[in-house]
Amino acid sequence: MPLHIGIAGAGLLGRLLAYTLSRRGHAVQVFDPASGPGPRAESGSLAAGWTAAGMLSPVAELERADAQVFALGLRSCQLWPQIVQGLSAPVALHMQGSLLLAHRSDAGAAQRVLGLLQAKAPPPHQPQPLTPQALRQLEPSVHGPALAWHLPGEGHIHPLQALHALAAQATAQGVQWHWNSRVTHVEARALIVASVRPAPVDGLAGPRQAQPEWNEEQRGQWHTFDHVFDVRGVGAKPALPVRGVRGEVVWLHAPGVPLHRPVRLLHPRHTVYLVPRPDDVIVMGASEIESEDRSPVSVRSTLELLSAAHSVMPALAEARVVHLETNLRPALPDNLPMVRHSAGKTDINGLFRHGWLIAPALVEQALHTLTL
Repeated sequence: MPLHIGIAGAGLLGRLLAYTLSRRGHAVQVFDPASGPGPRAESGSLAAGWTAAGMLSPVAELERADAQVFALGLRSCQLWPQIVQGLSAPVALHMQGSLLLAHRSDAGAAQRVLGLLQAKAPPPHQPQPLTPQALRQLEPSVHGPALAWHLPGEGHIHPLQALHALAAQATAQGVQWHWNSRVTHVEARALIVASVRPAPVDGLAGPRQAQPEWNEEQRGQWHTFDHVFDVRGVGAKPALPVRGVRGEVVWLHAPGVPLHRPVRLLHPRHTVYLVPRPDDVIVMGASEIESEDRSPVSVRSTLELLSAAHSVMPALAEARVVHLETNLRPALPDNLPMVRHSAGKTDINGLFRHGWLIAPALVEQALHTLTL
C-alpha cells in the first residue's frame, strides 16, 4: 500500500531514499536547508556527498573499518550499477579496481596496512601485488612508488553527477522537494520545519567557503506522514551524538595525464588518494582530519597533498589547481553506521568517510526491515 513518507535531509542518503521509495510507488517529500538541488557552489548546501571523491573501496577501507562496513561496501558495489542504470541522466561509474601504492622508504608502514587487509579480507578480495611492469601497464602515468597492489572489484563513481541524477529522477517520479526548509525536530510520523534564508556573509572567504548562518522563523511548521526518515548527517545534532570529521579535496586539471582508477598512497602519517574524473580532472584528498572546522584548505594541507600527488604522478607538476574544498562528514562515537527504527521513524547516520561506499546497502537494509 502506498505510504506518505517524509525525509529530513537531501544529501546522498536522502536522495537515494527519495529515488527508491518513489520508484516503489510511495508519495515522498524531502526537506533541506539548501536553496536548491545543486552543489555547495550554487546553493550553500553543506551535504558531505558533494565534497567526496566517490571511491568504492570496501577492501581498502578495512584498514580502519570493520566487517560490517566491508559487507555493506561489497553489497553497494553490486547495487550501484543497478541504480545508475535506472537513472535518466548519465553518471560515470567505473569498477576497474583500485591501487595501493607505497614508496620504498615507507615499506614498513605499507606492510602493516597490507597485513591488516590480508587478515580481514577473505581470499577472493586479497590485495594482489604488482610488478613495476604490471603497474605501468595499468597506469602509465604512475611513476615513483616502488610497491604496488591491485584491489580487484573496487571502483569509483562521480558524486556530482550521481547527486544531480538521483534528484532529477526522483523528481520525475513525483518526489516533492522543499528547499530552504530546515528540519528542527523529528518526531514519530512528523517533521517540524522552519523556513530559512541564508544570512549575508562577509569576509575574505566569501559565501562559498564560510559556514552559512540561518535566519529562522520563530515557529516551525508541523508536517505529518506515515513514516519519516532522519538522514541529516551532522545536522542531526543534538538529537544524535554525531560529530563532523573534516575532509579536504583538491581538484586538478591535468590534460594528457591519464588515470583510470583510484590510487592510494600509503604514508606513515596520512593516506592520500587520487581519483580520476571526466574532462582531465583528478580529485585529490586526505582521508580524515578530526576537526569540525569548515574553513578553507590550509597551506600545510595543500602542500602535503600536492607533494604526495607529485611523488606518485610526476606529470602532475604541470597540472592546474582549479578547486579546493572542505566539508564535514558525519561520524558517531564508534565511527560505525547506524540504522535505528522506532514507531513511525527511522534514523540513518554515522556514514563517516564511507558514504558513497555503503549508502545504497544501508538504504536497502533499512527499507527491507520496514518492508517498504
